[in-house]
Amino acid sequence: MRLDKFLKVSRIIKRRVVAKEQIDNGNVLLNDKVAKASSEVKEGDIIFLIKLNKKYKIQKLLPSATEENAKTMFEEI
Repeated sequence: MRLDKFLKVSRIIKRRVVAKEQIDNGNVLLNDKVAKASSEVKEGDIIFLIKLNKKYKIQKLLPSATEENAKTMFEEI
């Protein structure tokens, strides 16, 4: 799954366009490297949002999710 789509589906960032802008501006790291919106994510990857100073570990990937299911997609570390 693409990084921008994961951020939207997991509801870490509410809109995919906003997620893409944050990634393109260099505000998102994937496994301690500057990410691209098209970067593929997998379970166990670490996402760091620089502006929010928050780290998330991907638990599972779902193509779509309800609000309850979205919370199970990641763990804040």
